Amino acid sequence: MSVASRAPAHIRSLSPYQPGKPIAELARETGIPEGDIVKLASNENPFGMSPKAKAAAIAALDEGARYPDGNAFALKAALAEKYGVDMNQIVVGNGSNDVLEIATQTFLAPGDASVFAQYSFAVYPLATLARGGRCVQVAAKDYGHDLDAMATAIDDKVRIVFIANPNNPTGTFLPGAAIEAFLARVPADVLVVLDEAYTEFLPADKRYDSIAWVARFPNLLVSRTLCKAYGLAGLRLGYGVGGAEVIDLMNRVRQPFTASIIAQAAAVAALQDEDFVREVAENNRRGMAQLTAAFAELGLEWIPSLGNFVTVKVGDGAKVNAALLRQGVIVRPIAAYGLPEWLRVSIGLPAENERFIAALRQALK
Repeated sequence: MSVASRAPAHIRSLSPYQPGKPIAELARETGIPEGDIVKLASNENPFGMSPKAKAAAIAALDEGARYPDGNAFALKAALAEKYGVDMNQIVVGNGSNDVLEIATQTFLAPGDASVFAQYSFAVYPLATLARGGRCVQVAAKDYGHDLDAMATAIDDKVRIVFIANPNNPTGTFLPGAAIEAFLARVPADVLVVLDEAYTEFLPADKRYDSIAWVARFPNLLVSRTLCKAYGLAGLRLGYGVGGAEVIDLMNRVRQPFTASIIAQAAAVAALQDEDFVREVAENNRRGMAQLTAAFAELGLEWIPSLGNFVTVKVGDGAKVNAALLRQGVIVRPIAAYGLPEWLRVSIGLPAENERFIAALRQALK
């Protein structure tokens, strides 16, 4: 009997998360120079990080031999000021994925369950199963969340409910009032994780103040990231805001140093560069219009999205994706989500979007 065979069955049953194909990997496979490859697969920021964040990251390299502040004091202080909460209501993670993992590690025991929607982020079931938990997947409504059905699915074994808004990979959106009403229906001993990784891309008329709800709903954890609109995906920085008791327990479980010195310094600077975030959001608005106009011209169906990506129905997703890769364009096939006829495309710079549109036309022939 091997060591591996002794691993718990719920661990051996897991399939690893598959990220978007790296540019270097496609270059090795095809011989296409890296500079000629366009990657629109991982919802990354096409502008990179803000100049302020980059300068702060470079300056922080001088302290690279030191352990970071495990409490992330300066970053928590900046977040607390931004959102009007206490520092003890904030947990910092190695990306928002880490915040989701910490939540399941804290609140799920073997045999407990989590509730999430069909076509929602793959980390929800992975994190649940890794704790020996049980997944309750609720059928999607128009490719998004059916909050009534999710509320009905909560039983005495459910400890966590995940809601992604906007949802990844479909980009669907729930109005704030609908989420607020849902929170009022959830038992007080069930944690609701509101995953808002793409909230900065919402137009002004769709915005709502979820962090203000924490005062009324101590079982709410709002998870956000600086990896998307703020451009820190390579540095990995996420955070959660919740009730002090919830955050205290999560801080007992998390790793001692969840964010590096460089990531923390860049994050503090990034939070001060709202002009950069507005520019990113505006590019996203224009790019979304650019892509969806092309889809309409090609007679393709797409799911209206409020994220920095859009999901489009292309027929044989694997075949079209392979044809795009041969042309040096990386997008995200989502057959693993149960959507084999669809591809998820991140919004890039105008020239990158146009390169994808031209490659898609060719791939569809």
